[in-house]
Amino acid sequence: MSLVRQFLDMPNDSKQKTFIVALLLCLVCSVAVSAAAVALKPVQEANKLLDKKRNILQIAGLEQPGKSVEEAFQQVEAKVVDLQTGDYVAGVNADTFDARAASVDPKQNVVLTKEQDIASIKRRAKYATVYLVKDAQGKVEKLILPIHGYGLWSTLYGFLALKADANTVVGMGFYEHAETPGLGGEVDNPAWKDLWKDKQVFNANGEVALRVMKGAAPAGDPKAVHEIDALSGATLTSRGVDNLVHFWMGENGFAPYLQKFRTNPQGGGV
Repeated sequence: MSLVRQFLDMPNDSKQKTFIVALLLCLVCSVAVSAAAVALKPVQEANKLLDKKRNILQIAGLEQPGKSVEEAFQQVEAKVVDLQTGDYVAGVNADTFDARAASVDPKQNVVLTKEQDIASIKRRAKYATVYLVKDAQGKVEKLILPIHGYGLWSTLYGFLALKADANTVVGMGFYEHAETPGLGGEVDNPAWKDLWKDKQVFNANGEVALRVMKGAAPAGDPKAVHEIDALSGATLTSRGVDNLVHFWMGENGFAPYLQKFRTNPQGGGV
């Protein structure tokens, strides 16, 4: 008698039969889930990339009514940059490079000292992806840089968009965080994000001067060009945003790249 027949002939209330049925059901479900995960991974990756492009367009003010994300993104060129040297990296696909994954890979990251780590991220990837917005003639109009750092409850991930002078802010926004709604979560408030427009990141000496602070200087004050009013009731989140901007615009972030970009804005990093 076959094993299948032996199994079918077992009483339905048999503990052994119940166990076998449960085991087979688990195996079938695990195979189905694994197969679905493998099949859906390309779709998930494509949606992830599309969402990133959508956020970049929003922050840089590039959304165009009647145009899809892919159509509007055609004027954007992504490049991978070596943060230490400020040079572009050949042979790395900017569309698939994952800085977040690289930041936890000892072969691809840099561990930060306590003094360096003002953004409270512990380590950063050696490389980062930057986005160059070009006009019809291929001239760079805007530069979009990824930024992240810790707020009160979470790491905030976003982008800072600059004009071709690598100093004047076009826009800033976060696409991922878990800050308190109504308090630190107000980083998503369009009115607050509008405060960033036309601010200057660096002072005349090339030092990072942009600050998120309580009692920012009013319009007309010479200091106003570098100051953004902090979020009401969200001191630690505001301080976190201030720190992460200083980190990524500083020597351990994009400063080496920005220095080269200013001398050759059409080519950026050498």
